Amino acid sequence: MLREVYSKMEALALAKKEQRNQELRDKIMRLKKERNAIILAHYYQRPEIQEIADFLGDSFGLAQKAATTDADVIVFCGVHFMGESAKILNMDKTVLIPDERAGCPMADMVNVGGLRKLKAQHPNAKVVAYINTSADVKAETDICCTSSNAKNVIESIDAEEIIWVPDKNLGNWVSQFTDKNMIIWEGYCNTHDQLTVADVQALKDEHPDAQFVVHPECRPEVVALGDFVGSTTGILKYCRESNHKKFIVGTEDGVGYKLRLDSPDKEFIFASKYLVCPNMKVNNLKKVADCLETMQPQIYVPEEIADKARTSLERMLSVEAVQ
Repeated sequence: MLREVYSKMEALALAKKEQRNQELRDKIMRLKKERNAIILAHYYQRPEIQEIADFLGDSFGLAQKAATTDADVIVFCGVHFMGESAKILNMDKTVLIPDERAGCPMADMVNVGGLRKLKAQHPNAKVVAYINTSADVKAETDICCTSSNAKNVIESIDAEEIIWVPDKNLGNWVSQFTDKNMIIWEGYCNTHDQLTVADVQALKDEHPDAQFVVHPECRPEVVALGDFVGSTTGILKYCRESNHKKFIVGTEDGVGYKLRLDSPDKEFIFASKYLVCPNMKVNNLKKVADCLETMQPQIYVPEEIADKARTSLERMLSVEAVQ
């Protein structure tokens, strides 16, 4: 009897939550139309955010969309550096971020002072910055990249020495595909770097028929186990087109929403329960509705910083992405 009561209470709570979410979705759609706004969302966002996005993508795809949109307002459901990049590419537009606490620990691991010091030590080197960096750091950079086009960006540079910031794991992976001397900063993604060989091997032993797909932000010894290594979009494409039916996934768990949407007949097992970016997950429907209603929080980038950083972003966008 008690179990039946709890079951009814749970069902009622879920129904009320869905009703509230539908009210929020309706409000977002109304405000979006009134503001001439576009909602951009990263694959690591909560499913309910991904569902309402006008465009869903990884860092490269989102930067491309931000650079070409004709909307007056950009709501960026991601982390702060992504909103900054959108603002840099659209200084005449309003860029909103639902929760300004959505930062990126990896981006915080590199600073302008340290980068300038390294540049002084290597005056002939060109600086490549992963897009996971602040606007200030991008302003000190020759070209940005994402995991989608990192290899091609490196090869596009007319220099034999590269300063790479800030992700050492992605940098080590890219260094395998070039003869250039790469000076690699000691940053990393807190989420991806947690994944260990033991985590992956345990699941490979349990699921010998599964392929392991992995993001290059993971540790080199973990990446070495991959049947496929690539960006978020690359992983989605590979799994969607593959004949295999079971995958162990080595990237942030928000990607599971799109993986299962694309391939409902396939099984996806995340390599660790800790593959969750808490910063990406701070956004929710209420915060999206609130930011469209109040037009806050807004992303601001000083003109002098934006002008310098824009060059590195535009150079990145001119280099073809290889998923």
